[in-house]
Amino acid sequence: MLKAGTRAKCAVCDTEVMVIRAAGAQASLACGGVAMVPMDAPKTAGATHAESSASPGGLVGKRYVNSTDTFEVLCTKSGSAALSVDAEALSVKQSKALPSSD
Repeated sequence: MLKAGTRAKCAVCDTEVMVIRAAGAQASLACGGVAMVPMDAPKTAGATHAESSASPGGLVGKRYVNSTDTFEVLCTKSGSAALSVDAEALSVKQSKALPSSD
């Protein structure tokens, strides 16, 4: 069950994330096509990512969102594969433009 504050890590690479917003609590969070596991779970020895991605992996400190902006994670440790939720790739959240000052 995913809810705000939940931390997860990739079972294959070093990627770690924290859920910031999760509208659908039954969402499936994945890294490189492999389901992410709780922080206390062991890594899968000898496993590889199911998807080969041309996009870079998660970047530390960046927030990632889905296209409908209902799911958001913060990358707390970078890795080598792209993040996805329910098989939809997550993209880097763009910062809001500040109003110009006169």
